[in-house]
Amino acid sequence: MDVALAITWLRAAAEAVTADADELTRLDSAIGDGDHGVNMRRGFTAVTAVLDATEFTGVGDVFVRAGTALISKVGGAAGPLYGSAFRAFGKTLPAGPEVGLADLVTALHAGLDAVTRLGGAAPGDKTLVDAYRPALTAFEEAVAGGAALAEAAAGAARAAGDGARATISMTARKGRASYLGDRSAGHQDPGATSTWLIFQALADVTAP
Repeated sequence: MDVALAITWLRAAAEAVTADADELTRLDSAIGDGDHGVNMRRGFTAVTAVLDATEFTGVGDVFVRAGTALISKVGGAAGPLYGSAFRAFGKTLPAGPEVGLADLVTALHAGLDAVTRLGGAAPGDKTLVDAYRPALTAFEEAVAGGAALAEAAAGAARAAGDGARATISMTARKGRASYLGDRSAGHQDPGATSTWLIFQALADVTAP
């Protein structure tokens, strides 16, 4: 992945989040504050502004700056969670205008670690972790098997989508949705859904 592809990925993620903002809000209205779509759209609008205004020399810096924009512009839990993930992802990447697949695997682990440290969520808690963890596993296994970025990204996106849909049957154990207890079951988690959108954006921009 080079700087240009990193920027293209984040622009595609911004477009996807913006296009699905109403659906993310609908999902969040059922089990949360009802502001996830609005907050994510605001945050990725800020990310796009940073991409437009900055000349990047390193891949990692693209994600660090994107994460900083999310933390500063997104309200609720989403800003710190996604922002911390992107910042950890970027800080873990080696300096320079291009990084390898093994570097991306390491960075994805760092991003997930940042999310779990901050939010305390584990798989099965009905959070974004339920999409991120399977996406990471799929990506890592694909890379270990010799797959190119496009194939690894496609596998990660499929796994994230499956993970997001799997949250429908879960009872939330973290976040505002956990206040609903058993009533949180039957609804797809909005954070897992937006996480899927981000991984799907990578698959879309790397597809042959």
